[in-house]
Amino acid sequence: MTTEQRTADFELERQRLIRLGYRMLGSISEAEDVAQDAWLRFAAAEATIDAPAAYLTRIVTRLCLDRLKSARMRRETYVGPWLPEPLISDVEPDEAAADDITVTLMLAMERLSPLERAAFLLHDIFDVALGEVALTLGREPAAVRQLASRARKHVQDARPRYALDAAEGDRIARAFFAAARDGDTGALSALLAEDVAIHMDGGGKVLAFHNVVQGVDRVRRLYASLHRKAPKPPRLLRMVTIDGLPGYVSIDGREVLQTTALEIRNDRIVAIYIVSNPEKLMRVQSFTSASAPGP
Repeated sequence: MTTEQRTADFELERQRLIRLGYRMLGSISEAEDVAQDAWLRFAAAEATIDAPAAYLTRIVTRLCLDRLKSARMRRETYVGPWLPEPLISDVEPDEAAADDITVTLMLAMERLSPLERAAFLLHDIFDVALGEVALTLGREPAAVRQLASRARKHVQDARPRYALDAAEGDRIARAFFAAARDGDTGALSALLAEDVAIHMDGGGKVLAFHNVVQGVDRVRRLYASLHRKAPKPPRLLRMVTIDGLPGYVSIDGREVLQTTALEIRNDRIVAIYIVSNPEKLMRVQSFTSASAPGP
């Protein structure tokens, strides 16, 4: 196999490999690093590789499993809630968001063991045959079937039950931004579920909530307080889809860039995921100078 052929084979798989790495690690930059490492090993392999896609998938999965060990240790000392790096459909290639995994499901997968996570993603999301998953993980097919089954049960409540209409999601997200910006508790009451929760990831880099804010009353009071105390109103930069959820990119009243993703069920917002950690927003920095009409 020539270098040109191997390069072409890798390029055909690059986006899928990055997507797999991101779903395993929650970081686009780490996923790209893993894909690059896989390319180096693929390019240096002396033996003929009859199934490049399967070979590259095995390498990426195993590299991710190695990285997950240190990632879990880092998250034990993480300041405040941890959220995955936001995958924004307006920024990343559409293929990268071509599955039904949302922020909610990614957080649920955090509770899985690394092997359960890998088995679930490979078999249920990326449609890898059970025998190939077993080879990748170095386990018997029966053991892999059990891993995937356990994982499926753990995350079943977090999987989307129905596809939210894009226009409706955009409408609710715009209405929420306006209500939050204005501290409008009445409008917030009409949008929020009783058990709504705010998860905010500042990573200790910017001012953020260090605990999950739970319950509609607390959330309403919080946004009313932010409205009173903010030096200036938040600014909407663009409506986007974030890991399959409707949301937006904005600048808050203290000039901090952030993304907000909304989980919506039965026309009510049940979870609000805010990322303001600048280390996770490098890919949306260009939005800072952009403008978009507000609601």
